[in-house]
Amino acid sequence: MTRVACVIGWPVDRSRSPAIHNAAFEALGLDWRYERLPVPPEEGATIPDRLRAMGAEGASVTMPHKESVIPILDAIDDVARRIGAVNTIVARDGGFAGHNTDADGFRRAAGDAGIALAGRDVLVLGAGGAARAVVAALAGARARAVVSARRPDRSAALAERFGATALPWEAQGAWDVLVNATPAGDESVLWAFAGRPAVLDLVYGRPTRLLEAARAAGVQATDGLGMLVHQAAIAFELWTGVRAPLAVMRAAAAG
Repeated sequence: MTRVACVIGWPVDRSRSPAIHNAAFEALGLDWRYERLPVPPEEGATIPDRLRAMGAEGASVTMPHKESVIPILDAIDDVARRIGAVNTIVARDGGFAGHNTDADGFRRAAGDAGIALAGRDVLVLGAGGAARAVVAALAGARARAVVSARRPDRSAALAERFGATALPWEAQGAWDVLVNATPAGDESVLWAFAGRPAVLDLVYGRPTRLLEAARAAGVQATDGLGMLVHQAAIAFELWTGVRAPLAVMRAAAAG
Protein backbone atom coordinates (compact mmCIF):
# COMPACT_ATOMS: atom_id res chain seq x y z
CA MET A 1 0.00 0.00 0.00
CA THR A 2 1.30 3.45 -0.93
CA ARG A 3 2.39 5.52 2.04
CA VAL A 4 1.58 9.23 2.11
CA ALA A 5 3.29 12.42 3.26
CA CYS A 6 2.29 16.02 2.61
CA VAL A 7 3.08 19.70 3.09
CA ILE A 8 0.72 21.69 5.30
CA GLY A 9 0.45 25.47 5.01
CA TRP A 10 -1.41 28.40 3.50
CA PRO A 11 -0.73 28.80 0.69
CA VAL A 12 1.20 25.74 -0.52
CA ASP A 13 0.55 25.90 -4.25
CA ARG A 14 4.11 27.08 -4.99
CA SER A 15 5.86 24.76 -2.54
CA ARG A 16 8.78 22.83 -4.02
CA SER A 17 8.48 20.12 -1.38
CA PRO A 18 6.32 17.77 -3.50
CA ALA A 19 8.88 17.80 -6.32
CA ILE A 20 11.76 17.28 -3.88
CA HIS A 21 10.23 14.38 -1.95
CA ASN A 22 8.55 12.62 -4.86
CA ALA A 23 11.86 12.66 -6.75
CA ALA A 24 13.55 11.11 -3.71
CA PHE A 25 10.88 8.42 -3.33
CA GLU A 26 11.14 7.54 -7.01
CA ALA A 27 14.94 7.45 -6.98
CA LEU A 28 14.97 4.96 -4.12
CA GLY A 29 12.02 2.90 -5.35
CA LEU A 30 9.94 3.68 -2.26
CA ASP A 31 6.16 3.29 -2.52
CA TRP A 32 5.42 6.74 -1.13
CA ARG A 33 3.76 9.85 -2.53
CA TYR A 34 3.89 13.43 -1.31
CA GLU A 35 0.94 15.80 -1.66
CA ARG A 36 -0.09 19.37 -0.86
CA LEU A 37 -2.50 19.93 2.03
CA PRO A 38 -3.64 23.57 2.08
CA VAL A 39 -5.01 24.53 5.49
CA PRO A 40 -6.21 28.10 6.14
CA PRO A 41 -4.97 29.72 9.37
CA GLU A 42 -8.40 29.57 11.02
CA GLU A 43 -8.61 25.80 10.42
CA GLY A 44 -5.27 24.86 11.98
CA ALA A 45 -6.93 22.85 14.76
CA THR A 46 -8.16 20.36 12.13
CA ILE A 47 -4.66 19.35 11.05
CA PRO A 48 -4.47 16.03 12.99
CA ASP A 49 -7.90 14.97 11.71
CA ARG A 50 -6.94 15.86 8.15
CA LEU A 51 -3.73 13.87 8.40
CA ARG A 52 -5.63 10.84 9.70
CA ALA A 53 -8.24 11.18 6.95
CA MET A 54 -5.59 11.01 4.24
CA GLY A 55 -3.59 8.31 6.02
CA ALA A 56 -0.50 10.50 6.18
CA GLU A 57 2.58 9.09 7.90
CA GLY A 58 4.54 12.32 7.66
CA ALA A 59 4.10 16.00 6.96
CA SER A 60 6.09 19.15 6.41
CA VAL A 61 4.71 22.23 8.15
CA THR A 62 5.13 25.72 6.78
CA MET A 63 3.60 29.14 7.41
CA PRO A 64 1.38 29.95 9.20
CA HIS A 65 1.20 26.73 11.24
CA LYS A 66 4.74 26.17 12.55
CA GLU A 67 3.96 27.57 15.98
CA SER A 68 0.22 27.05 16.31
CA VAL A 69 0.46 23.32 15.56
CA ILE A 70 2.47 22.60 18.73
CA PRO A 71 -0.41 22.32 21.25
CA ILE A 72 -2.47 20.00 19.02
CA LEU A 73 0.25 17.38 18.49
CA ASP A 74 0.73 14.35 20.76
CA ALA A 75 4.46 14.83 21.30
CA ILE A 76 7.13 17.46 20.59
CA ASP A 77 10.85 16.69 20.45
CA ASP A 78 13.34 18.71 22.49
CA VAL A 79 14.68 20.69 19.53
CA ALA A 80 11.23 21.79 18.34
CA ARG A 81 10.20 22.66 21.89
CA ARG A 82 13.32 24.76 22.43
CA ILE A 83 12.83 26.58 19.13
CA GLY A 84 9.09 26.92 19.65
CA ALA A 85 8.27 25.83 16.10
CA VAL A 86 7.53 22.57 14.27
CA ASN A 87 8.32 22.03 10.61
CA THR A 88 8.02 18.23 10.47
CA ILE A 89 5.36 15.84 11.72
CA VAL A 90 5.84 12.08 12.07
CA ALA A 91 3.02 9.59 12.67
CA ARG A 92 3.95 7.60 15.76
CA ASP A 93 2.11 5.19 18.09
CA GLY A 94 -1.31 6.22 16.79
CA GLY A 95 -0.57 9.93 17.20
CA PHE A 96 1.58 12.66 15.70
CA ALA A 97 4.97 13.89 16.91
CA GLY A 98 6.43 17.30 16.03
CA HIS A 99 10.06 17.88 15.08
CA ASN A 100 12.15 20.77 13.82
CA THR A 101 14.69 20.05 11.09
CA ASP A 102 15.30 23.71 10.19
CA ALA A 103 18.17 24.27 12.64
CA ASP A 104 20.22 21.31 11.40
CA GLY A 105 19.21 22.15 7.84
CA PHE A 106 20.59 25.67 8.24
CA ARG A 107 23.88 24.44 9.71
CA ARG A 108 24.38 21.96 6.87
CA ALA A 109 23.49 24.52 4.20
CA ALA A 110 25.95 27.03 5.65
CA GLY A 111 28.62 24.35 5.60
CA ASP A 112 27.89 23.50 1.96
CA ALA A 113 28.20 27.19 1.08
CA GLY A 114 31.55 27.42 2.86
CA ILE A 115 30.18 29.89 5.40
CA ALA A 116 31.99 29.46 8.71
CA LEU A 117 29.81 30.19 11.76
CA ALA A 118 31.91 29.36 14.82
CA GLY A 119 33.22 32.47 16.51
CA ARG A 120 31.47 34.79 14.04
CA ASP A 121 29.06 37.66 14.72
CA VAL A 122 25.91 36.73 12.79
CA LEU A 123 23.09 39.23 12.27
CA VAL A 124 19.70 37.52 11.86
CA LEU A 125 16.85 39.51 10.31
CA GLY A 126 13.44 38.41 11.57
CA ALA A 127 11.99 36.87 14.71
CA GLY A 128 9.58 34.21 13.45
CA GLY A 129 9.89 30.42 13.39
CA ALA A 130 12.67 30.38 10.80
CA ALA A 131 14.65 33.01 12.71
CA ARG A 132 14.32 31.01 15.93
CA ALA A 133 15.66 27.92 14.19
CA VAL A 134 18.62 29.91 12.84
CA VAL A 135 19.45 31.45 16.22
CA ALA A 136 19.23 28.00 17.84
CA ALA A 137 21.58 26.65 15.18
CA LEU A 138 24.00 29.52 15.77
CA ALA A 139 24.03 28.79 19.49
CA GLY A 140 24.91 25.17 18.72
CA ALA A 141 27.63 26.31 16.32
CA ARG A 142 29.20 28.62 18.94
CA ALA A 143 28.45 31.73 16.89
CA ARG A 144 27.41 35.08 18.38
CA ALA A 145 23.88 35.84 17.21
CA VAL A 146 22.46 39.35 16.89
CA VAL A 147 18.72 39.58 16.20
CA SER A 148 16.93 42.45 14.45
CA ALA A 149 13.21 42.61 13.61
CA ARG A 150 10.67 45.29 12.78
CA ARG A 151 8.96 44.60 16.11
CA PRO A 152 11.50 45.27 18.88
CA ASP A 153 9.52 43.22 21.41
CA ARG A 154 9.84 40.11 19.25
CA SER A 155 13.55 40.50 18.59
CA ALA A 156 14.15 41.15 22.29
CA ALA A 157 12.19 38.02 23.25
CA LEU A 158 14.08 35.89 20.74
CA ALA A 159 17.44 37.24 21.87
CA GLU A 160 16.60 36.56 25.51
CA ARG A 161 15.44 33.02 24.70
CA PHE A 162 18.80 32.01 23.25
CA GLY A 163 21.21 34.34 25.00
CA ALA A 164 21.68 36.45 21.88
CA THR A 165 21.77 40.23 21.43
CA ALA A 166 18.91 42.37 20.07
CA LEU A 167 19.64 45.20 17.62
CA PRO A 168 17.20 47.94 16.57
CA TRP A 169 15.81 47.56 13.05
CA GLU A 170 17.89 49.39 10.40
CA ALA A 171 20.83 49.73 12.77
CA GLN A 172 23.98 48.59 10.96
CA GLY A 173 25.85 47.09 13.87
CA ALA A 174 28.99 45.02 13.52
CA TRP A 175 28.54 41.60 11.94
CA ASP A 176 30.44 39.01 9.91
CA VAL A 177 27.51 37.09 8.39
CA LEU A 178 24.00 38.32 7.58
CA VAL A 179 21.07 35.87 7.56
CA ASN A 180 17.72 36.99 6.22
CA ALA A 181 14.98 34.96 7.94
CA THR A 182 12.10 37.24 6.91
CA PRO A 183 9.66 35.97 4.23
CA ALA A 184 10.40 38.70 1.69
CA GLY A 185 14.08 39.57 1.62
CA ASP A 186 13.13 42.92 0.10
CA GLU A 187 13.83 44.95 3.19
CA SER A 188 14.25 48.71 3.03
CA VAL A 189 17.50 48.56 4.96
CA LEU A 190 20.45 49.88 2.96
CA TRP A 191 23.04 47.44 4.20
CA ALA A 192 26.68 48.40 4.11
CA PHE A 193 28.19 45.25 2.62
CA ALA A 194 31.78 46.43 2.28
CA GLY A 195 34.11 44.01 4.01
CA ARG A 196 31.33 41.58 4.96
CA PRO A 197 32.22 37.98 4.17
CA ALA A 198 28.82 36.35 3.65
CA VAL A 199 25.07 36.77 3.24
CA LEU A 200 22.63 33.86 3.50
CA ASP A 201 19.06 34.68 2.43
CA LEU A 202 16.57 31.96 3.40
CA VAL A 203 14.21 33.03 0.61
CA TYR A 204 14.51 30.74 -2.41
CA GLY A 205 13.07 30.63 -5.90
CA ARG A 206 13.86 34.22 -6.80
CA PRO A 207 16.72 36.65 -6.18
CA THR A 208 15.59 39.11 -3.53
CA ARG A 209 16.70 42.74 -3.46
CA LEU A 210 18.89 41.87 -0.49
CA LEU A 211 20.61 39.05 -2.37
CA GLU A 212 21.05 41.15 -5.49
CA ALA A 213 22.54 44.05 -3.51
CA ALA A 214 24.98 41.73 -1.75
CA ARG A 215 26.12 40.13 -5.00
CA ALA A 216 26.48 43.53 -6.67
CA ALA A 217 28.79 44.52 -3.81
CA GLY A 218 30.95 41.44 -4.44
CA VAL A 219 29.88 39.72 -1.23
CA GLN A 220 29.48 35.93 -1.05
CA ALA A 221 25.69 35.55 -1.12
CA THR A 222 23.64 32.34 -1.01
CA ASP A 223 19.87 31.81 -1.24
CA GLY A 224 17.75 29.42 0.85
CA LEU A 225 17.64 26.49 -1.55
CA GLY A 226 20.35 24.60 0.33
CA MET A 227 18.54 24.90 3.64
CA LEU A 228 15.29 23.82 1.96
CA VAL A 229 16.95 20.66 0.67
CA HIS A 230 18.77 19.78 3.88
CA GLN A 231 15.76 20.26 6.17
CA ALA A 232 13.72 18.17 3.71
CA ALA A 233 16.37 15.43 3.71
CA ILE A 234 16.30 15.19 7.51
CA ALA A 235 12.48 15.00 7.46
CA PHE A 236 12.64 12.32 4.73
CA GLU A 237 14.87 10.21 6.95
CA LEU A 238 12.58 10.65 9.94
CA TRP A 239 9.61 9.38 7.92
CA THR A 240 11.25 6.55 6.01
CA GLY A 241 14.26 5.48 8.06
CA VAL A 242 16.21 5.56 4.76
CA ARG A 243 19.17 7.79 3.91
CA ALA A 244 17.99 10.69 1.75
CA PRO A 245 19.37 11.00 -1.83
CA LEU A 246 20.67 14.56 -1.52
CA ALA A 247 21.83 14.96 -5.10
CA VAL A 248 18.40 13.95 -6.42
CA MET A 249 16.66 16.29 -4.00
CA ARG A 250 18.93 19.19 -4.95
CA ALA A 251 18.23 18.68 -8.64
CA ALA A 252 14.47 18.55 -8.02
CA ALA A 253 14.61 21.69 -5.84
CA ALA A 254 16.51 23.61 -8.51
CA GLY A 255 13.77 22.59 -10.92
